[in-house]
Amino acid sequence: MPKFMFIYHGGSAPESPEEGAKVMAAWTAWLEGMGSAVVDMGNPAGPSKTVSASGVTDDGGANPVSGYTLVTAADHDAAVGMARGCPILSDGGSVEVAEAMEM
Repeated sequence: MPKFMFIYHGGSAPESPEEGAKVMAAWTAWLEGMGSAVVDMGNPAGPSKTVSASGVTDDGGANPVSGYTLVTAADHDAAVGMARGCPILSDGGSVEVAEAMEM
C-alpha cells in the first residue's frame, strides 16, 4: 500500500498548559482514529533553515513546515480524506499530502 506524507504548515503553539492538553488530546484522537494506517506519528518541527544555491536563510522558506506524519492509504484521494480530519485545520494551518514514492 502506498505511503503518504502529511506535511503540516502553520497553526500556533498553545498559550497555556490547559490549551496544550486539549490540543494534544485532539491530535491523539485523530492519529489513533487512523489506526494501523499511521506508519510514523511524526513530530512538530522546530525552526528551520532554507538551503539554496545562493546561500542559507533562517526563515524556513515561503511556507515553513510545522510538522509531519507518515501514513499508508489506498491512494492519494484516500490520504486526502484522512488529512481532512487533522486538528491543525481548525487552528488556521494546512496539510500538504504527498506520496512518498518507492525507489
